[in-house]
Formats: sequence, structure tokens, C-alpha cells
Amino acid sequence: MKCRIRGAHLKTLLASGVALAPLMMSGIALAQEGNATQLERIVVEGGNAAGASATGPVDGYVAKATATGSKTAMPLNEIPQSVSVVGREELDDRAVVNKVDEALRYTPGVLSAPFGTDPDTDWFYIRGFDAAQTGLFLDGLPLFSFGFGNFQVDPFMLERVEVLKGPASVLYGGSNPGGIINLISKRPLDEPLYYTEVGINSNGNAFTGFDVNDKLNDDGTVRYRLTGKVAGGDNYSDYSEDLRGFILPQVTYAPDDATSLTVFGLLQSLDQVHVGNGFLPYVGTVEDAPFGKIDRDAYYSEPDIDEGSYTQQMLGYEFKHDFDNGWTFTQNARYANLHKHEKYPYTYGYVGGAPTGPDYLLNRIGFEATSKVDSFSIDNRTETDFDLGATTHTFLAGLDYKYYRLDHIQACCGATPISATNPVYGTPQGANFVYLDQIVTQQQIGLYAQDQIRFGDGWLVTLNGRYDYVDTKSDAAIGTSYESNDGAFSGRAGLAYEFDNGLTPYVSAATFFNPLVGTGTSDPSDPTNPAKMVALEPEEGYQYEAGVKYEPSFIDGLLTASVFQITKQNVSIAVPGFFVNSQLGEVRSRGVELEGKINLNTNWKIISAFSYTDLEVTEDLNASLIGNTPVLIPETQASLWLDYTVANGTFEGVSLGAGVRYQGESWADAENTKKVPAATLVDAAIRYEKNDWTASLNVANLFDKEYVAGCQGLQTCGYGESRTFTLKLSKKW
Repeated sequence: MKCRIRGAHLKTLLASGVALAPLMMSGIALAQEGNATQLERIVVEGGNAAGASATGPVDGYVAKATATGSKTAMPLNEIPQSVSVVGREELDDRAVVNKVDEALRYTPGVLSAPFGTDPDTDWFYIRGFDAAQTGLFLDGLPLFSFGFGNFQVDPFMLERVEVLKGPASVLYGGSNPGGIINLISKRPLDEPLYYTEVGINSNGNAFTGFDVNDKLNDDGTVRYRLTGKVAGGDNYSDYSEDLRGFILPQVTYAPDDATSLTVFGLLQSLDQVHVGNGFLPYVGTVEDAPFGKIDRDAYYSEPDIDEGSYTQQMLGYEFKHDFDNGWTFTQNARYANLHKHEKYPYTYGYVGGAPTGPDYLLNRIGFEATSKVDSFSIDNRTETDFDLGATTHTFLAGLDYKYYRLDHIQACCGATPISATNPVYGTPQGANFVYLDQIVTQQQIGLYAQDQIRFGDGWLVTLNGRYDYVDTKSDAAIGTSYESNDGAFSGRAGLAYEFDNGLTPYVSAATFFNPLVGTGTSDPSDPTNPAKMVALEPEEGYQYEAGVKYEPSFIDGLLTASVFQITKQNVSIAVPGFFVNSQLGEVRSRGVELEGKINLNTNWKIISAFSYTDLEVTEDLNASLIGNTPVLIPETQASLWLDYTVANGTFEGVSLGAGVRYQGESWADAENTKKVPAATLVDAAIRYEKNDWTASLNVANLFDKEYVAGCQGLQTCGYGESRTFTLKLSKKW
């Protein structure tokens, strides 16, 4: 877990191919009435036929619909922004086991795990912007976090991982400008399912899980699904280990085709000794130190006092009813509670600023944090179809509410140095002091509307508007107390044309806002004047996007290409020479993204992706940084995954998969003087299926490439994962 103050990483503060994928709903039918052509509306929901669902199983690698980009079930090519969907089959084929950020390694525009492996936190950057705190959603409701008050979701409980690229404020309120990640839970299905799995990786970390679905009564109006998992063992770092698990019961009551209610509960926990990654110096990881390189599996904490644990609970429901007058009402709500504690020393640079023999001592900073979170979210929406003149409308309106309360205490900085080449553990550590004792509360209420308008012979206009009111409050025994009230309007307008051959070009424009927690100076020329300290205003900005989505008629696939420009304003930046921020920053992101997902036939499945991201600081208090590229974000990323199944003959049931991932160079410092080199990684898989049994072996980083995933400053670099074998045996009934 990376340490943060005021929503920023503590380490930051201390460091001052054409590819595309499938869609177009199988179910969109054209009905001829005289000379008029009318599109029948498709209702796509979880539990329906595979591939035709907005929340249910994906057919192969090619999703057919999504609700993430419109808050209502829609074919992917009708969303005037780029959307990527990773389904359950793809997650299993690539052996995504414990971390959701592993699921997005082959998704264009997304940088996942930029600090290397971090077992208790999933890290995502979308189009260059950090989405870990304000860009993560579960079933359309926010998993907002601040500081260490972050929830984590196990990928085994998910049916899909969906990414909406670009601003999403117009649908979800305050959120990351680069895009959001919407995690879609497994839901009760119409047909029985009994599944279990067991596996282990080459580090000695084992797992077992089960997924059971069936009806509870004879007529099937009451169905249940029970999903659970336990995993634990050693991690790749010396001394590091963890034990994690969850249980997720769900019950759906659907007395008729018009009404359904699903109630669920989640209990999840983690207990770990941290990995020794993410806080390593540039010299000794990217560049050789006098002693060479720091070992990838090195551990510089204290095994006897290192601890990290959380327990989280969720309780919620989803309700939907279709009225006879053509209106549909949907409501989903969730309460979540989290208790998290961490204690350990972590490294921060060398003693004296440079590696000096014979011991090459590393500084360490002691750290301890306790976070208690209560969160509640509810979303109410209603939708209908109607005709108006020569136009056909799908109209949606809604009201949602978010409440987040974090009670946290953070302490540092007592610790002793440790040798980079010969670490000795057990040295008494200095006492930590409490620097933050605070309760942060944020409430957001938003009113939104969307109209999707069809006219002519294939034209589609999407219009969105939303107004949000956000109240943020800090009550601090140690720290800063303040209260802020902000209102913001968000809008989106999109225009698309659907050709008969499956080609859909589109353009869109959208605005966004992203509320910030914390205070800053209103006058950078007088940064120490308490009278000029004010609550941070929301980040704001806009995006322009143009692209094309193509669903060919001759294969089951979707190819997408997009170009975009995002401008983020009111960026909170450090006042040079002071531990104070001011909102005079601006960052621009523009780029190109290509994606292809294809079920070529019953044997071949293909994923391909490419992204180019040009990230630039356009305004800053430090004039020397204007024109520079922020740290971490590579300019270029590309990936390709092929999966082949032998359909008959001696090797019937055998599947082979292989993938290659390329991550381009990134900057390690804000001044753009040090780079993190590019890396190319190869993954592989082999599976054998027979009589509903499946045995699989996956290898990530097949050739054991040693590389640095990213640096957020010259003292905070993290290695990418080493070669990891994962063996799994599963059975379906």
C-alpha cells in the first residue's frame, strides 16, 4: 500500500496494430413498416443468454452490451466513448487470481500496477490519470476512497471488468477524468451452476474457490448464488506472506418477467506481511549502484512487526420493475464498512543521499495507520422509449447519493537504516508520532438525464446532463479542520452514424469534475499565511473524442479506434519550497487507442491493443516543469493475446495461449531528467478440458524479464513481477 496525505501519495510529497472488439447487440432487429425502419429496443440483463447481456457472462472474449457507458443496457457501439470489457472467460484464460489490476494488462489506455506488485491495493491509471481513488466502481456504485480507506475486490467474485475511457461525471458524478473501472459482480443465473477450483503459484501461494448457483423453489422464482474463496501463502519478496478470502451470498426473487430483486452480502478480509517493493531508489533498480542492482525479492521491512490487515463488509440490493406504461424503474444500493490497519517501516533513499559502502545503508521511515470507513450509495433511475416526430428516443433520468466517512489516524517516522546488500532484522525501531488524526466526510447528490435519439437512416445522438452538489468536511484533532460545499454541472454530447456494414463512426464532447479532499493556499506568493488557506476546489475540465467502432459481419468481433484530448484544470500542485499546495496546475492528455477482440471461430480467440498517450503539464507554479510529462505514464503501450483450442483429434480439449505486452519508456522524475526503460513481457498458457474437468498452467513473464514497472520519483521505484507459474484444477457440474 502506498502512503498518502490529502489524497496524494506520501512518496510523491516526499519526492516533491489496428485492434478492436466485438459488439452490436445480438438482438437488435430491424422491423420494416412500410417505408419506415424502426429499431426494436433490446432489453439485455444479467442472466440472459451469454453474449447478449450487459451484466452477465461474455461469449468468449467478445462482449455484446454494456451498462457502464450509459447506466442502461446498450450495445457497445452505441456509447459515444471508448469502452473495453474483460469477461470471465478471459479472466480465467489469463489466470487473473487475486488482483483486479492484473485483469487490465491487455486493455489499451490503462496502466495497471505501475508500482509493481502491491497485494492490498489495485492501482490503475486511465489515459494518464490516477483512477485508484475516484475511478473505481462496483456494479455502478462508487468504491470511492481517500488515504488508506480503500476497498478491494477479489476478481473471483466478478463476471466482468469494464473500462469507460474519458470523463464519466455526467453519469456518476465526481470521478477520475481519464475514465472509470466498473467491476460487475457475478449474479444469480437462470440455469444451475456448480463450480470449484484449487490452485497454487510458484511462490507457494495457494487458492481454492467455489461458485454455486441454483433455484430455491420449484418454479424458479427464487434463485441463489454462493461464491467464496480462500487464498494464502508466500509472496515473491522474502518474508512476505498473506492470507485472504471472501464469501458472497446472493438471492434473486423474480415473481414475473417484470420484477426482480437481488439481495447480496459480502465479507472479505486480508492479513499480510508486506512485499518489499515500491519504495526503492532509482540508483540500484533502474541504474546500477556501486554494488549492482537491488534484488527483486529483497525485503527491507521488519518481519516481526510488519503487519497489514483489513476486514470489509458490504450489504446491498438491486431492484427493477417494468411498468405497463412502458417505464422501467431501477434502484440499487449498497452499504460498506472497512477496518484497516498497517504497520511497517519502508525505505526512502540512501543514508547521505547516495549509496556508500561498505553497508550501503537505506533510510527507513516507520509508518502506522488505522482507517475505519462507512460508505453508503444509492442510485434511482427510470427509463422509457418514445417517438417524437421523426425521431425515436430512449430517455433515462435518475438521482443518486453517495456518503463516505473515513476515521483515520496516521503516524510516522521512527525507524532505523538497513543495509541494501546485507539486511539485518530485529534492530529496535524508534517511536512513531501521530501527524494526522482526522474524520473526513464527503456527501454527493446528483440529478442526471440522458436522451439517446435516433433519426434518419442510422443517425444516433446522445445527450447527457447532470448537476451535483458535494459537501466535504474535515474534523481533525491533529491536522486541518475545514468544510467545503461545491456544485457542478457536467455534460456530454455524442453523434454517431451506424452503417449497414457494421461500421459506426462517432464524435463526442464531455465535461467533468473531480472533488478533492484537503486544503491549499489561495495565494502562492504568501503560502505560510493561515488566513489564506482554503478548501481545495474540484478539479474540472473537458474531453473531445472521435472514433470508430466496427462489428464485422463475417466474424464475431469488435474493432475500435479512438483519438482524444483531455484537459484537466484546477490541478493541486506543490508550492515550491513549502509543504503547501495551490490549484494553479493544468495537465493535458491526448492520444490514440486501438483495440480488437475477436472470437475468430470456435477454436481461435484474439485480443490486440495499442495506445499512445501524450501527457503534458501545461500550467504549473514551477515554470521549468511546463511542457514536461508527468511521471509513471509510458507514451506507448501495446499487447497481443492469442488463444487456440484443439477441437478434435488426439489433442482434443487442449488449449494453448500466448501473449506479449509492451510498456514504453516513462519518466522517473518531474524534471524529466531520468527515464524508466521500456519492457517487453511474454505470457503463456496451456489448458486441458475433459468431462467438465479443466487443468491449466499459466506463466506470467515467461522469460523472467527483470524490469522496473515505474518510478514516482527517484526514491520510489518498483520492480515489475518476476516469472510466476500458476497451476489450477477446476470442475463444473
